Amino acid sequence: MKVKLKGRYVILSLIFLVLGFLISYSYQLTKDKIQNRTLTSEQWDKEYETRALLINKEEANKNLQEELFEKQEEVKKIEESLKSEKQVYYNLVEDVEKYRMYIGELPIKGKGIQIKLEDTSYIPEGENVNNYIVHESHIFKVINELYISGADAISINGQRLDRKSYIYCNGPVITVDGRQFPAPFIISAIGDPSVLIPAMNIAGGVIDQLTYENIVVTVEEKEEVRMEPLLQEQKLTS
Repeated sequence: MKVKLKGRYVILSLIFLVLGFLISYSYQLTKDKIQNRTLTSEQWDKEYETRALLINKEEANKNLQEELFEKQEEVKKIEESLKSEKQVYYNLVEDVEKYRMYIGELPIKGKGIQIKLEDTSYIPEGENVNNYIVHESHIFKVINELYISGADAISINGQRLDRKSYIYCNGPVITVDGRQFPAPFIISAIGDPSVLIPAMNIAGGVIDQLTYENIVVTVEEKEEVRMEPLLQEQKLTS
């Protein structure tokens, strides 16, 4: 009987020992869970704060990106405007250079023609010599026709003409802007030869008129005609 009681005590002791262990383990596990839950909450708060800061930074970056795009569009418009202005200025410079060449301030060269006017070599006996030599009226006919046909620049025996040039005949010589030149008279013109030559050779035109008036006329196409700028003193006096 006593043996049975001792066995029961042993079994009860073991049960209480296991139960105490389970209670202790359960308590420790619960404690750890509570501590872990507290730590996770702190981490969550920190993570939330970090995410909020990141969202704010992303929003700020988005605003800056939009502002950057706006500035880039403004810069693009300014560049386009400057490009247009640059083209306008370039065109203006080209026009200025062209006009300076036309008025004789700069040298000029280009395709053109050369017209030679000579006195006739044969004068019938008893005829008036003045009817067989070149006069300023003949030169004016050639120059006017050249300008009408689109010549960009004209010179006489190397003397370049401008809008105020004057030409007159003094016996066997021609005076151009104060400079005298004997025959033959070489009139050079810069322009399109395919236009200038037909204009001179038109039926009943300048060449026919000069030939009828006993003037020897020679027309030649030139691949390049060069003209020097007018001297300053010549521009001032012309």
